[in-house]
Amino acid sequence: MNAPSGPWPLSWVARFHRALVFGRRVRVLAELLELQILASARVLDVGCGDGSLGKQIADHRPDISVEGVELAVRPDCQIPCRAFNGIVLPFPDASYDLSLLVDVLHHTDDATVLLREAVRVSRTFVLIKDHFCESALDEATLRGMDWVGNRPHGVRLPYNYQSRAEWDRTFAECGLKEDFRTTRLPLYPFPFSLALGRGLHFISRLRKA
Repeated sequence: MNAPSGPWPLSWVARFHRALVFGRRVRVLAELLELQILASARVLDVGCGDGSLGKQIADHRPDISVEGVELAVRPDCQIPCRAFNGIVLPFPDASYDLSLLVDVLHHTDDATVLLREAVRVSRTFVLIKDHFCESALDEATLRGMDWVGNRPHGVRLPYNYQSRAEWDRTFAECGLKEDFRTTRLPLYPFPFSLALGRGLHFISRLRKA
């Protein structure tokens, strides 16, 4: 067995997450998100990571194109990707049909800043996957999941989670009207879903007002 790269124990946390969680997460999210993307859409994946999710969506939906932006472009990114500063998207207004933000906004200090940029560069829709946080237990659970999934990769963790009411206000402030929402995201197998699912995750498709 090859020795894990990176500092211990974070390298082993990363291996555990990739082996047991990452593949299922990408597959489930791709299957759910692609249903919310209109035909022949040009999609911008904001905070695309290694591009695994964007590539799987594009593979399932050959009628659409997916490009990404990321703070630090990974050399092995699986979709075309450009660097950005985390605040301003380097594209003109209405460059894409839809902006996709998957577990990105809770990594910002103010979700409205980046969300307004996603609205600006989109012609019609913004598609979001993120979390609902309604209690201290929810926050503890989300912090744990966030740490395991992101700390080994050096991702900034402000743990900026929002309640349903707070998300509704954020959407309204950004000029968005929700036309689809689901919390039925089978990201984890039973029995882990009992602790890590339970309505903590949502997908929303939002139309520009």
